[in-house]
Amino acid sequence: MYAIRQHAFGAPDKLVYEEVDPPSLGPGEVRLAVTAAGVHLMDTVLRAGREMGMALPRLPMTPGREAAGVVDAVGAGVDAGWLGERVVAYLGHERNGGYATHAVTSADSLHRIPDGLDDNAAVTMIGTGRTAIGILEQATLSAKDVVVVTAAAGGLGTLLVQAARGAGAVVVGLAGGGQKLDVVREQGANGAVDYTLPGWEELLREALGGVPSTVVLDGVGGRLGRTAAESLGDGGRHLYFGWASDEGRFTSFSPQELEKYGITSQLAVGPSLFGLPGGIRRLEETALQWAAAGRLSPVVQSFPLACADEAHHALETRATVGKVVLRPGTDGRP
Repeated sequence: MYAIRQHAFGAPDKLVYEEVDPPSLGPGEVRLAVTAAGVHLMDTVLRAGREMGMALPRLPMTPGREAAGVVDAVGAGVDAGWLGERVVAYLGHERNGGYATHAVTSADSLHRIPDGLDDNAAVTMIGTGRTAIGILEQATLSAKDVVVVTAAAGGLGTLLVQAARGAGAVVVGLAGGGQKLDVVREQGANGAVDYTLPGWEELLREALGGVPSTVVLDGVGGRLGRTAAESLGDGGRHLYFGWASDEGRFTSFSPQELEKYGITSQLAVGPSLFGLPGGIRRLEETALQWAAAGRLSPVVQSFPLACADEAHHALETRATVGKVVLRPGTDGRP
């Protein structure tokens, strides 16, 4: 089999396409012939050797925490009925192994891919989609809301824009560059603002029609996230869940600032997400169901598995739109 292997921390070129032995199966585990592997921003952070709140993986390793494919082997104690099933799974924060032609995971983590849902969409929804559902449940959007979404052309941002419009809210998305603004508008946003332009804060006010926002969904953090949050009016809600800014930190407000502005601010991932009723598996199931029903339509940019280094570089340089997915076999190699 083939896999992306990392033998040292550093730049994207540390990701190497290699022939390796198939992974062994333990009790309660299954092996997938991988058809789509999700790429996450945290993958790039760990590859570079930055901990960012998570322990660095032991090397050498194969990255990738999200995989879709077909079950081609089962371990002891696993129902043989899984063989041949199209499935998707979140492999885990520590296990990884998705950037490969074959991956092993616990049978308990599997979800059958709904009919009509392609593998790219399924692998998007198992990780990014479940996060979107958890954020939306905490945001409780309605038709009365005026919503600002940062990183609105990304995998998570596009889902949040779609969902906010589906709730009847007015939505303005922030993104960098003309192509990304087009993507944001295609998701149904009422307005799209290029945050790379000088004076974009005034453009945001214009896009909001001179009224304050009621909800800011912030996956960027840093100065950009803070500026977006300053569009909130009295009683506004700031939900933050990412740190994609150059500063690499969440947007934060002191208690005094929150009182001054009359807003609330909450971290919408971590314990607040994992503690939602039904747990993570229920969020995964809901995400897959919404995609299968067309309630959410993931935007995907795919790369051949052998080009994982290019995918990481594109993601880090903000040259991607939607969710980044690796596809084994799409480059003509084994």
